[in-house]
Amino acid sequence: MRRRSIFFLIPPLVFLLAVGCGGGGEKPITIWEQMDPEERDIFAHHIEVYEQEHPGVLFEVSHYSTDDLRTQFQTAGMAGGGPDLVFGPSDQVGPFSVMQLIQPIDELLTHEELNAFRPDALDTLDGHIWAVPDQLGNHLILVWNSDLISAAPMTLDELIETAKNVTVDENGDGVPERYGLVFNVSEPFWAIPFLTAFGGWIMDSNNKPTLDSPAMVEALQFLKDLRYRYGIMPAECDYELADTMFKEGRAAMIINGPWSWGAYKKAGIHFGLARLPREAKSGRWPAPMVSSKGYSIGNRVKGDRLTLVLDALNSLTSVENQIDFAMQLGTLPSRQAAYADTRIQNDPILRNSLAQVEVGRKMPVITEMRAIWDIMRPAVQSVWNGTLEPAEAARQMQEHAVAKINEMKG
Repeated sequence: MRRRSIFFLIPPLVFLLAVGCGGGGEKPITIWEQMDPEERDIFAHHIEVYEQEHPGVLFEVSHYSTDDLRTQFQTAGMAGGGPDLVFGPSDQVGPFSVMQLIQPIDELLTHEELNAFRPDALDTLDGHIWAVPDQLGNHLILVWNSDLISAAPMTLDELIETAKNVTVDENGDGVPERYGLVFNVSEPFWAIPFLTAFGGWIMDSNNKPTLDSPAMVEALQFLKDLRYRYGIMPAECDYELADTMFKEGRAAMIINGPWSWGAYKKAGIHFGLARLPREAKSGRWPAPMVSSKGYSIGNRVKGDRLTLVLDALNSLTSVENQIDFAMQLGTLPSRQAAYADTRIQNDPILRNSLAQVEVGRKMPVITEMRAIWDIMRPAVQSVWNGTLEPAEAARQMQEHAVAKINEMKG
């Protein structure tokens, strides 16, 4: 299919045709997103600026949780509906593209337009690019409170010792008021860096699960020990609790991603970012999953409306807007030109974040990832709760993942 170079200039007449002859936004551009609150505030400002600069063009934005966004978009798309744009992490494009609910971006933009993005921000599946990225990373990193510890640990052993030194049980009731480390143990995404630190990965080069491995057993045992052996993490530690404890200074370190840093700044926490500590025996560094977040275009968006949507998309992902996100939230831009800006180059948060990204590992965007996440989640939680031993959890993960993927493929 011939690519159309419409990302930068479109004639005013096209705008009038696309929004309706009467103007007034009869057909607003619809966007479904799963942004965090701080991200949504900045996004709303960018939308407002675009609407002011393009009279007659309006947006209708709907917010969903990540899981709800995926299911709602699939349901709406299969019924012939859904928004013009859907925004989210890159792994959602797998099922969306297989179900033919979104359009290949590489057939809509020119090579020049695509080359304006960092190559590592463009996720491909089946030879196509399915989303226009507005940020790079979506990765985990160690965030440490500089009022509670003086330096970030460099090894997992140092991580444990540092956390033990700042875990405090003030009233002696056996439940610390402050913990050394917190992170979301409810989602397997947070277990991946430890899996890689012990030399494992979730699938092989043929996309077959590799979950029953010595590395997985070691990683799960390490997670279990953080709670039961070392006592440096709370018994209940989902995302909300971990995030709240760090914001309130009741946790010295948290493993979290760029979506959280804006809130930590707002909470007045003095923090630094550091590469996730290496496993001392092997010398291997954890490699968190790295991906992009961006916009996919619904498959029913065609003709003049597609032209309108692409122009809005160009503005939403512009260098200026990405730098705005970066300076306020700490997200990494996806456009190469943004990295020439001295504000990006001189920001220590962004520098350390980029350093972690560059040693991360690309998150597969294939449909099998859905099965991997769904199967890993209860097994990791059971190990954390002490109801399943690591070796048995790894065995069950593999067995169930293979069965689930076979079921998906019919």
